[in-house]
Amino acid sequence: MQVNVGKRRVGVNFKEDGFAEIIVWAPLVETVHLLLPARDMKISLNTTGAGYWGVTTNALKPGERYKFILNGEKELPDPASLSQPDGVHEASEAIDLRAFPWKDKNWVNHPLDQYIFYELHTGTFTPGGDFKGVEERLDYLSELGITAIELMPVAQFPGSRNWGYDGVYPFAVQNSYGGARGLQQLVNICHDRNIAVVLDVVYNHLGPEGNYLAEYAPYFTDKYHTPWGSAVNFDDAWCDGVRQFFVENALMWFRDFHIDALRFDAVHAIKDFSPVHILKEIRERTDELAEQTGRKHYLVVECDLNDTVFINPVNMNGYGMDAQWIDEFHHALRVTTGNERIGYYADFEGINHLAKAYRDAYVYDGMYSPHRKKHFGIKAAYNSGKQFVVFSQNHDQVGNRMLGERTSQLVSFEMQKLMCAAVMVSPYLPLLFMGEEWGATSPFLYFTSHSGKELAEAVRKGRKEEFASFHKQGEAPDPQAEETFNNSKLSWRQLEEDKHAAMLRYYKALIALRKNRRALNSCDRQQLDVTFDADAETLVLRRWQEDEELVCFMNFSGEEKVQHLPAHIGEWEKLFGSADEQWLGKYNGRGVVFAGDEITTAPESIIIYKGKHV
Repeated sequence: MQVNVGKRRVGVNFKEDGFAEIIVWAPLVETVHLLLPARDMKISLNTTGAGYWGVTTNALKPGERYKFILNGEKELPDPASLSQPDGVHEASEAIDLRAFPWKDKNWVNHPLDQYIFYELHTGTFTPGGDFKGVEERLDYLSELGITAIELMPVAQFPGSRNWGYDGVYPFAVQNSYGGARGLQQLVNICHDRNIAVVLDVVYNHLGPEGNYLAEYAPYFTDKYHTPWGSAVNFDDAWCDGVRQFFVENALMWFRDFHIDALRFDAVHAIKDFSPVHILKEIRERTDELAEQTGRKHYLVVECDLNDTVFINPVNMNGYGMDAQWIDEFHHALRVTTGNERIGYYADFEGINHLAKAYRDAYVYDGMYSPHRKKHFGIKAAYNSGKQFVVFSQNHDQVGNRMLGERTSQLVSFEMQKLMCAAVMVSPYLPLLFMGEEWGATSPFLYFTSHSGKELAEAVRKGRKEEFASFHKQGEAPDPQAEETFNNSKLSWRQLEEDKHAAMLRYYKALIALRKNRRALNSCDRQQLDVTFDADAETLVLRRWQEDEELVCFMNFSGEEKVQHLPAHIGEWEKLFGSADEQWLGKYNGRGVVFAGDEITTAPESIIIYKGKHV
């Protein structure tokens, strides 16, 4: 069966005449039946070739529960289920995605270089922990200046508490969040607020509980192994059906949920040596869909390989991904601000590597990596700044600490402001992690709600081992405890406190500055210069566009530093200072200075001046 980009083929799909077209891939079984438990009705599926089984029937109605019976014995949920209202082990629910009343026909996706990402976890973003709660905060996000929200994975997972990376039904939207209809409604309202929606998807593994894919077909292979066990089968025997399953999934989010961009989790863990990599195939099918719909959809990857093959266009033998997360900027920034050089941070020297990240995107672009014990990476000389997403924190960098401490718990108030600015003045796409804009202090811990005691204990043990290189003492909070989840929820009441309110105003002003200054809202990596003084812990970033030039003086030290204005421009006008009194700082600085003048930068601060580029 070939992928039809305009129509979902796997699972249950309702047609205009009310009949349900049902297709399931199970190449190694002898019989497949559809079971309607409420009526104790069984309907035989017929083999249609290439391991697919299908039937068209008017017996199954929207809202009805169903299962499949394999070889007359095993009763299982649908691997391509759209809804699991009773959890991962119970019957699937047939729903009609076409029934949603979309009102976003005039929506036009933002150009990628205008994306300002806001990563959020649906379950902990608001007290209600669902899509409705996110909807209620969209005006707040719009006023903040966000142009795209990025949802951590919403594929159905066990229980009601999970980061989302243990999803086991890639097509089903988590029932406790509001299900498929809730997600469609959220996207509809986001588009009305001029906000794009990015969805995090996980194609490198599935979670351990409720994962019945292997009962149906060879979805996994022992040819490769990943941190989560056997790899998803993208290039071994029977891989065609697996590839189609995930291509169909990507297309569904774009076509049936109007998602604007997908963020693929940890693609370095996708094992595929096919002539056409699965990401490249998704790129090609996505482009076909865009030709039909006229809508632009972006593909973003998390990847730590420092290999431009992922983001180079297909016509340059790349996989055609639009952008990638770049952890190295984060790591260099963290070490510059005093983070201990342990674990993967051991590879980063601080301010000189931060300067390199501004210039070259990849810090390791062919250099020897002491942490990896090998030369690592290639240069990204020909890739635009809009192909890299940078951040001062994200769900991984917070949640993968034993105590889930946010940046606000690790550095000073002034350093938080400097770190935000370091991201916003970069030539890359900025990403915020929920709550950082007001310096939220609630932790973001790792949490699960697995039903099996053995699995729960294995998760506890695994987390302790993962933290071994970062923490020498203490016990990790129990991932299974509801308290761990509740402690991870944002406390919006903090916005009533002066310091948090000032931080929010600061973020709003800085985001507006990025949007409104040509030299900052451009992702041109060529019109940029960076110098640094490792001993003084200062860095100067110059960016220009047309006749506008901005110079950003960053002082990462705990002392005042004297720096000099560039000599090639006569008059410089101050645009922004993180240490200004309006942001609860103690240094305002001079408004107008001249070439060669000395300026004093406050400890842990940034000052931005504007001049005329010549």
